[in-house]
Amino acid sequence: MAPRILLARHGQTEWSLLGRHTGRTDIPLLDEGVRGAKLLGERLHRAPWQGLPGVEVRTSPLIRASETCALAGFADRASPWDALMEYDYGAYEGLTTEQIHAQRPGWLLWRDGVPDGETLAQVSERADAVVEWARSADRDVLVFAHGHILRAIAARWLGEDVSFGARVKLAPTSLSVLDWAYGKPALARWNDTGHLE
Repeated sequence: MAPRILLARHGQTEWSLLGRHTGRTDIPLLDEGVRGAKLLGERLHRAPWQGLPGVEVRTSPLIRASETCALAGFADRASPWDALMEYDYGAYEGLTTEQIHAQRPGWLLWRDGVPDGETLAQVSERADAVVEWARSADRDVLVFAHGHILRAIAARWLGEDVSFGARVKLAPTSLSVLDWAYGKPALARWNDTGHLE
């Protein structure tokens, strides 16, 4: 069996709702985020997922991801892992894209990076560590994490530069699956929020 990565983005927070870059600031879930996390859990415990027996689970240690993991019913199987923490936005922490553009017109995270935070190379290294771990054994993995690091993981799974993450958006409490097609890494499911409808 070729291992897959199931990606669960954390539920809605105040800052994600407002479009503020939320890296290492530990923001709790809103009521909407709690509801979404429970619905994601219900989905993963029904067919065809059946609770994902045998799946190894890891979560970002930040509360919005670890709480999503717990509310979805996977806390007892999950290990926290710093590699799954969100991008360190440095001086841009808490700012919206519009606020950043006022200081730096045309700025794009995936091309320009951030001052006083992580470099794109550092984010790519963390994403590579997650991909290597996922491919290390004959079992699927489920990770609970954040929008930008999950997009970076997808890029690296596909063998693309981390900047490819700019082209794949992720909604709060979405489910995605990185799989294989014809022996090559593939996107099997992306930004699926059907459980929220």
